[in-house]
Amino acid sequence: MLRLIINWFSQLAIAARFGLSTIPERKGASAAAAFGIGGVVAVFLGTLSIGQGFRQALAIAGSPETAIVLRGGADTEMVSFLSGEHARLIADAPGIRRTDEGALVSSELFVIISLPKRPKWTDANVPLRGVQQAAFRVRDNIKIVAGRRFEPGRNEVIAGVGAAREFAGLELDSELRVGRNTWKVVGLFSADGGLPESEIWTDAVVLQEAYQRGNSYQSVIARLESPDAFDEFAAALTADPRLNVKVLRQTDFYFEQSRVVYNLVTGLGSIIAGLMGVGAVFGALNTMYSSVSARTREIATLRALGFRGGPVAASVMLESMFLAFLGGGMGGLLAYFAFDGFRAATMNWQSFSQVTFSFAVTPALMLKGLIYSIGIGFIGGLLPAIRAARMPVAAGLREP
Repeated sequence: MLRLIINWFSQLAIAARFGLSTIPERKGASAAAAFGIGGVVAVFLGTLSIGQGFRQALAIAGSPETAIVLRGGADTEMVSFLSGEHARLIADAPGIRRTDEGALVSSELFVIISLPKRPKWTDANVPLRGVQQAAFRVRDNIKIVAGRRFEPGRNEVIAGVGAAREFAGLELDSELRVGRNTWKVVGLFSADGGLPESEIWTDAVVLQEAYQRGNSYQSVIARLESPDAFDEFAAALTADPRLNVKVLRQTDFYFEQSRVVYNLVTGLGSIIAGLMGVGAVFGALNTMYSSVSARTREIATLRALGFRGGPVAASVMLESMFLAFLGGGMGGLLAYFAFDGFRAATMNWQSFSQVTFSFAVTPALMLKGLIYSIGIGFIGGLLPAIRAARMPVAAGLREP
C-alpha cells in the first residue's frame, strides 16, 4: 500500500514538472488567464478593503478599559437622553479610574450639522460633539496637531483631521457658522486614525446652550480602572433604581456601529467578485483545455509508460491552480498599492453621519484573495483534468 502511494506521488511530481515546464510555450493564454484572475482578485480586495478600513476606524476608537453609558433601550447616542443628575450618579459609580483631577468621566452631547463636502461641495452630515475637559484624559489617543484645545465656556471648536480634510470650513482659525451660532476653529486633532477624527468637538455647556438642551447629555464615557472593572461598574449602574441605563464596553459599541456598513460592503463585494469570478473560471477553463489539447501526444505517452489517470489529472489541476496563484498574487499586490491607505468618507447608518477612514488591504484580506484565486483555478482546471485522465492512449499517440 505504501509503495502504491509513493508511486502515485512520484508520477504526480513528474507529470506536474513536465506540465509547468511547458507554460512558457503557452505564455499568451497562460498570461491572459493569470491577469484575468488577478483583475478579479484586485476588485474583490479593493471592495472588501472599504469595509475593513471602516471597521478598523471604529475599532481604533474603542478601548476595553472604556465604557459608554446610554439611556436604557437606546442603540445609538442620537436616541439617548441622560439628565445632569443621571450623569452625576454615573460618575460616582465604582470601577471608574480616578486621578487627582477627578474621575475620568466625560458627559457628552452629540448633534449633527451640515457642512459642504470636498470636492463636490455637496452637503453632508458631520458630528458635532460636546465634551467635558476630562474627555482628553478618557480618550488618551487624542493629540492636538495644530492650534490648541478649545477653552471651556467659549464658542470654540477643534476639528478631527479627517473631518478637516473631507469637509469645507474647518481650516484652522476659520469660523464655523451653524444656524445662528458661530464657533472659531482653534485646533485640529488626531486620534490614531480612529472615529473621533471624523468629529468636531466643543465644550458641552456651550453646545447645550446653543441647542437649548438644558442640563442634559446623550452619553457618558468612562475610563475604568481596568477591563475587569467593567462588570462591577455595569452592575452598580443597572442595580441603581434611580437610573435606567444601558452599559456597554466601548469596543462592543463601536463593533455594532460598524456592522451595517461592513456587512453591506462585504456582501456587495462578494457578489461582484462572484460574478467576475464566473468569467475568470471560463478563462481558466479555456486556458487549460488549450493546454491539454496542445499536450495530447505527451499526455498519451505518459499514460503508455504506465502513468495512472489520477496523477495526470492532478498535474493538470496543479498547473491551473499555479497560474491562478500567480494571478491572485498580482491582484493582491495591485489592490495593496492602489487602495491601501486611500482616504474616503462614508455614511455611518447607525448615527446618520459621515465617517472618514482609510481603505485597509490587510494581510488577512490578501490571504483571502489568494484562496479565492486558487478556488477559481481549481474549478477552471477540473474539467480539463478529467479530460486528460480519460484520454484514450491510442488516439492520443496518433495525434500529430
